Amino acid sequence: MTQFPKGFMSCSVNAGIKDDTLDFTIIFSETRASAAAMFTKNQFCGAPIVVGKDHVKDGYLQAIAVNSKNANVATGEQGLKDAQTMTEAVAAELGISASDVLPSSTGVIGVPLPVEKITAAVPGLKAQLSSHGLEQSAKAIMTTDTYPKFRSRKIGDVTISAMAKGSGMIEPNMATMLSYILTDAAIEPADLQNMLKKAVDVSFNSVSVDGDTSTSDTVAILANGLAGQVDLNEFEAVLTDLCIELAKEIARDGEGATKLVEVQVSGAANDAAAKKIGKSIINSPLVKTAIFGEDPNWGRIMSTIGNAEDAVDTSAVSVSFADVYVFKNGAPTEDKRAELEEYLKTNEVLIKISLGHGTGQATVWGCDLSYDYVKINGEYTT
Repeated sequence: MTQFPKGFMSCSVNAGIKDDTLDFTIIFSETRASAAAMFTKNQFCGAPIVVGKDHVKDGYLQAIAVNSKNANVATGEQGLKDAQTMTEAVAAELGISASDVLPSSTGVIGVPLPVEKITAAVPGLKAQLSSHGLEQSAKAIMTTDTYPKFRSRKIGDVTISAMAKGSGMIEPNMATMLSYILTDAAIEPADLQNMLKKAVDVSFNSVSVDGDTSTSDTVAILANGLAGQVDLNEFEAVLTDLCIELAKEIARDGEGATKLVEVQVSGAANDAAAKKIGKSIINSPLVKTAIFGEDPNWGRIMSTIGNAEDAVDTSAVSVSFADVYVFKNGAPTEDKRAELEEYLKTNEVLIKISLGHGTGQATVWGCDLSYDYVKINGEYTT
């Protein structure tokens, strides 16, 4: 049976924003909670990002309100007013301050948010809040996702639950697509922010589906303290593990994806250089299409490495698919095409790259590029 953190409740409904599926959810803490968040670096950020940054700056929140099917992005001053209207309606229903509500929206860009549908759906939602509703919330925030992404872990008496959505327009620079982490541990806001940033850097900031940074990326964590104190080192380890699991699920569920791709880079001058190399591999259309076609064309990987901004000692480079080397210490290895073609038929592909003897390393995740990605993104529907 799934464990949920104490004092958190949620409800999810269809507000009729686009179709008859779940498209609006409220997550509520019985008490004000310590909070931390990270947001997209996209300069055309959504109106909820502007409001959310302001509301979380004091380190406390009590509720999260999310609608899917409409991103409320590139909607001008009216979009900001609509984000505030949604926030105020939820606050009034819950009997809390509007400044304690974090709003989020995800979906199509450039279409006015039908906020009147949301405000019409809000009255009565407080009575529908359930302590077992978080997995439904994970469904309500989906757009092109094919399945909800939810995890829960225990640390003694403390519980951490986390959800995420994301399938396309995935190339975070600050946070992830949308992710909400809830815990009943007692943790100060400054500690939460510090742990969240470190966890995000090795998880959501290490995943890419298509190289496009979303306008709506948000990751937020709330800690209401109802389960008491927790060892912060242990908590950070579990938090990081949860974020990595969800980041991998986002890559696995990339639009049209058939394979999860993991790239491990070592031997770089520093971690940042290693991550840049890894990201360039998982974002290369040539590499991604070769993996989709189950073609071990490792020359595409070499070309991408050679295009790195940082200097690369090509005589020290080694590349393998899992443990099968195609290039070692600056030279090609014995041709093992048949073995590699068989390996690429699996739904998880591991590429290992060593750049030499540096201490920098990074692991990143992505997916292949299929016909369905083009089909999905070639359709414009409101």
